[in-house]
Amino acid sequence: MRGRGNARCSRAPALSWRPATRHPRLDMGRLSRPRSSSSSSRSHLPHLFLLFLFVGPFSCLASYSRATELLYSLNEGLPAGVLIGSLAEDLRLVPRAPGRQDQLSQLPERAVAERNPPLSFSLASRGLSGQYVTLDNRSGELHTSAQEIDREALCLEGGGGAAWGGSISISSSPSSDSCLLLLDVLVLPQEYFRFVKVKIAIRDVNDNAPQFPVSQISVWVPENAPVNTRLAIEHPAMDPDIGTNGVQTYRLLDYHRMFTLDVEENENGERTPYLIVMGVLDRETQDQYVSIIIAEDGGSPPLLGSATLTIGITDINDNCPLFADSQINVTVFGNATVGTPVAAVQAVDRDLGTNAQITYSYSQKVPQASKDLFHLDETTGVIKLFSKIGGSVLQTHKLTILANGPGCIPAVTTALVTIIKVIFRPPEIVPRYIANEVDGIVYLKELEPINTPIAFFTIRDPEGKYKVNCYLDGEGPFRLSPYKPYNNEYLLETTKLMDYELQQFYEIAVVAWNSEGFHVKKIIKVQLLDDNDNAPVFLQPLLELTIEENNAPNAFLTKLYATDADSGERGQVSYFLGPDAPSYFSLDSVTGILTVSTQLDREEKEKYRYTVRAVDSGKPPRESVATVALTVLDKNDNSPRFINKDFSFFVPENFPGYGEIGVISVTDADAGRNGWVALSVVNQSDIFVIDTGKGMLRAKVSLDREQQSSYTLWVEAVDGGEPALSSTAKITILLLDINDNPPLVLFPQSNMSYLLVLPSTLPGSPVTEVYAVDKDTGMNAVIAYSIIGRRGPRPESFRIDPKTGNITLEEALLQTDYGLHRLLVKVSDHGYPEPLHSTVMVNLFVNDTVSNESYIESLLRKEPEINIEEKEPQISIEPTHRKIESGSCVPTLVALSVISLGSITLVTGMGIYICLRRGKKHHREDENLEVQIPLKGKIDLHMRERKPMAISNI
Repeated sequence: MRGRGNARCSRAPALSWRPATRHPRLDMGRLSRPRSSSSSSRSHLPHLFLLFLFVGPFSCLASYSRATELLYSLNEGLPAGVLIGSLAEDLRLVPRAPGRQDQLSQLPERAVAERNPPLSFSLASRGLSGQYVTLDNRSGELHTSAQEIDREALCLEGGGGAAWGGSISISSSPSSDSCLLLLDVLVLPQEYFRFVKVKIAIRDVNDNAPQFPVSQISVWVPENAPVNTRLAIEHPAMDPDIGTNGVQTYRLLDYHRMFTLDVEENENGERTPYLIVMGVLDRETQDQYVSIIIAEDGGSPPLLGSATLTIGITDINDNCPLFADSQINVTVFGNATVGTPVAAVQAVDRDLGTNAQITYSYSQKVPQASKDLFHLDETTGVIKLFSKIGGSVLQTHKLTILANGPGCIPAVTTALVTIIKVIFRPPEIVPRYIANEVDGIVYLKELEPINTPIAFFTIRDPEGKYKVNCYLDGEGPFRLSPYKPYNNEYLLETTKLMDYELQQFYEIAVVAWNSEGFHVKKIIKVQLLDDNDNAPVFLQPLLELTIEENNAPNAFLTKLYATDADSGERGQVSYFLGPDAPSYFSLDSVTGILTVSTQLDREEKEKYRYTVRAVDSGKPPRESVATVALTVLDKNDNSPRFINKDFSFFVPENFPGYGEIGVISVTDADAGRNGWVALSVVNQSDIFVIDTGKGMLRAKVSLDREQQSSYTLWVEAVDGGEPALSSTAKITILLLDINDNPPLVLFPQSNMSYLLVLPSTLPGSPVTEVYAVDKDTGMNAVIAYSIIGRRGPRPESFRIDPKTGNITLEEALLQTDYGLHRLLVKVSDHGYPEPLHSTVMVNLFVNDTVSNESYIESLLRKEPEINIEEKEPQISIEPTHRKIESGSCVPTLVALSVISLGSITLVTGMGIYICLRRGKKHHREDENLEVQIPLKGKIDLHMRERKPMAISNI
């Protein structure tokens, strides 16, 4: 979008190498026509065409060299990118004639570019105006920039003289309130050079509301102002906007049916509101009117501004003094003393200030004798006895009094004074003070003892012929009694202790009268003086306070307050901490504010109890004591703590499910819910569980050491605070072995296995072994071997090592020993409380060779009749490491047996002898070699490694 204003060119339209382009336009103004009319341009067109043909480039250069002026207008506050105008289009840089274009189209592209170089537009200088617009160097289009244009900021605050080259101007063209941005644009190349002056008029937008310079406006109107009186309201509203967007009208929110507003506009267009009186004003009825004045501009929608308008009504002297009564009657005794007030008159004027000033005077009708006897105070209106009343004085005086006000007819009242003649003089009372008396006031200290004398009173009868009585009139702890042995002497004294805090002032009267009824009264005023007889009193002798632990330093606890019934300094109370108060508590002696200077820790100390003192400023001072009981409330600032970081429990295997393994002890220093601790197993929760109430660790299933010998658990303890705190501990469970596995015989593998033993075997030679293992540990895995049953020609020829299980030949074999020997071997552990055992049958076939294997197997299938020996084996405490002998001579024996099958017994014996010699030759010194013949042909145990057994004592 773009807006184009009045564009005025001081040149004839020039032909351009580029086609003119049209853009959608934002209707924010109008483009003005060139100074020459369109009809005139059309009439001169043939002449211009001939001029261009003959003059050529010179005329074109001359046209471009002249300056051109363009004027645009746009609203303030537009966003970036709004099109202001196209310089190329508004300067009418239109395409050339068609014939010329055809000629150019036939030329090479480079030649066309040389003849028609591209136009470029640039700002001659970048002043303040260049901040608000952007110029496309190729197309010549002007757009608004990112910096928003604020007309009021530019022209009202920064306005000044205009200058070309990028300045701001308030110009008289096209209107008196125009705000212009001035730009200098250069059009190149040189042969088309042009210097263009661009003016951009900023149109006002109603973006400012009227505003009064003050929030309170006061207007004073005299109460006698006639109807239609006009008063200008100072401080009219201001609006930075102009024209119709400026202030247009004013109105009142409440006219009180007494006023209206009118607006006057001067020759400069400034509007001033006037207040017009529409009713009769009376200050004495209402002296002030308050309303809201509203200023409204002419925008759409209109914007408003307001201020408080106070209309004060000033006083005029429109009221005169008035008396409430036209006559007052007064009586005066003939023995009245000079200066005694007789009467007082008062008039009222409803005006204010000097308009209400009243002076009193006697009328000229009042006789001079009355004026001399009674004095009238012209300011207060009080009439006093001015001279002593004599016997010849008139008994009635008519005093006419005038009340004079400024500009008023005096108000009139009459005081009728009647003088009563006194024939007898009343009694006289003569006081003589014992206590301290100043200006008729007796001062007594409180707590004075009973019967403290105050004064003597002497009663006299001026006539000397009447009896005079005397008594005390008034309330108070006083007594008036005759003072003997004197007559007409009376003593005034106290009757009980007096308390200043109960009553500070007493007024009593001593009254004397005679038998004729004449009496006289003497007023006695008694003022008590305070003494420091009251100690400060705390409102509460026990102050129970609470504070949350980890408090901020200098935290407020409470404000102590004690009262003291004494007055003055005696009642001023200061506050102090008792000697039992910890040093980190502070008490302001003046304000009584109790604070704690450090953080309190409930886990360190939960309750504090100490005393505070309230001391007054009397001499000597009095004090009272109160007790502060402070409870520190818990916060969840302590994590649960395990007694040990690592727990270890030893449990026998085969432990029953949900059996008690051990107690996990955990504590939390916090109290209440913050100290509640819940335990849970973090890992292995499928096997173990914790009873939170007791902290008891249990296993859900029975535990088998042979499957897993130990468990490592992590237990988490979480307290009940918000937020909750937690800690973890490591638990190691070691399973103790139970003898629940009998020894397992690995060799021989079957009771049907057998071994060929040659008759030439030398005594002491190992024949075979029994090898067993035990899954248990420790003593439960220590294995002992023993032969518990024998059968054969001479089965006692073989013995077994209880420690290693090696079976050796004890005696040389005889001819009668040929045949099957069966040994029942018992393999037993050393378990507790009862050893476990297994048995295996070891079959030894003594012969030179195995001639009939089926025969031997038939013998093995027969149940042997073996007598079980009850002899227990000798069990070794320490398991031994056994090693397999190597270098067996079995292959040699087999070979020799085949060769000497038909030979004589001597040749066979020699072969056996040679074999044994070869076996001894290869025997190692650190190994026990064992000759083993497989019980069955499928099992080769000659080179079998025998592993040592490891025992771990837990």
